[in-house]
Amino acid sequence: MKLLAKSAIFLSLLAIIFSFIKFDHCRAYGWGAPQDYVHACYSDLPSLFSDRGLTTHTWPYSSNTNAVEYPPLTGVIMYATSFLVKHNSDQYRNYFDVNAILISILFIGVVILLKRMRPDLWYLLPIAPVVIASMFINWDIWAVLPALSAIHYFDKGKNKKSAIMLGIGMAVKFFPIVLLLPAFIIFWRRNELMKAAKFGLASVGVWLVINLPFIITTPVGWYRFFKLNSERGADWGSIWHGLSVFGININHLNLFSTLAFIFGAFIFTILTLGLKEEPTLAHLSFFVVAIFVTASKVYSPQYILWLTPLAILALNDKKDRFAFWIWQGAEMIYHLAIWQYLASYSGAHFGIGQRAYALAIFIRIAALGWFIARLTLGSRKSTQQIAPQNSEFLLSAGDGYA
Repeated sequence: MKLLAKSAIFLSLLAIIFSFIKFDHCRAYGWGAPQDYVHACYSDLPSLFSDRGLTTHTWPYSSNTNAVEYPPLTGVIMYATSFLVKHNSDQYRNYFDVNAILISILFIGVVILLKRMRPDLWYLLPIAPVVIASMFINWDIWAVLPALSAIHYFDKGKNKKSAIMLGIGMAVKFFPIVLLLPAFIIFWRRNELMKAAKFGLASVGVWLVINLPFIITTPVGWYRFFKLNSERGADWGSIWHGLSVFGININHLNLFSTLAFIFGAFIFTILTLGLKEEPTLAHLSFFVVAIFVTASKVYSPQYILWLTPLAILALNDKKDRFAFWIWQGAEMIYHLAIWQYLASYSGAHFGIGQRAYALAIFIRIAALGWFIARLTLGSRKSTQQIAPQNSEFLLSAGDGYA
């Protein structure tokens, strides 16, 4: 066990080192367009340190027009780490470094937890090039650890702990809320509707307890996250942005994006209810998050940090590794394309054009759809093989609500 844990730490550290090297050009020469796009080392960490007033330790939600565009716990992380940086010429690099160190620690935790949850295929996470390339773009990894923990506890029958971790994850980044759907489907299959209601209420309750101080003290700043998401148009990486490049502009995009997710969630629910063997939350989570990001009005490159651990949990067996790498290859194509398009867009002498970037979007989404189809077909054949590795989770309900 100690050797396995050490191997997880070793591969994690290698991934962190390679990621740090990727971002080091910007650390050395500063973050500024178009060079941060040309060298693919753009990061929100130093950018928002300046743009959201963190250089002067401004409370992230105090402004009605310039509040942090993230849920409260991310804002608190951004704010707290600003106090670890001295106000000098190196403050942007130092702020990046402080947050990169914390992100690295969390990434190691994610890999170790994934090792426990998927002992045969966990290593795919720290060796995935696009994961390495995306590690320090944003604070997303802070939400991945509680989301994975929620899945882990749920499949062990520890519903209370799972609900707490899910609520925390939602207070960091909002995407873990979609995990409620597969959790409710599992409860439905078990005919445990009261437990489903309690689980949902507990998760939302934890989220509300964390959010309530912000809602009371700085309501407009707190609400800015939801406001910006409702007002944004077809943004980077989304299928809607790709369509707009070719002149297909969707009116009432909020409605269409929501309907697209509802339709995908409906198909997902029907297929899941049709499985002969009871699935685990670990096996289902990737599909619902993938539907969410595909239907979303923005599909940022760092979302791969959400998807990859869940994809590894969803793999039916080692034969799915080929499909996994095809999908990851398409993600890498997109990762390179967005930075080179933004470089061209920002005035660089080279890069790629708008249509080439849109093509990269379609390749990325098509590969994700193909990967989902492969896993779904494999799941229908091998659910019985996946269930036993989590059989003790399914049989244990000692920490539930009953």
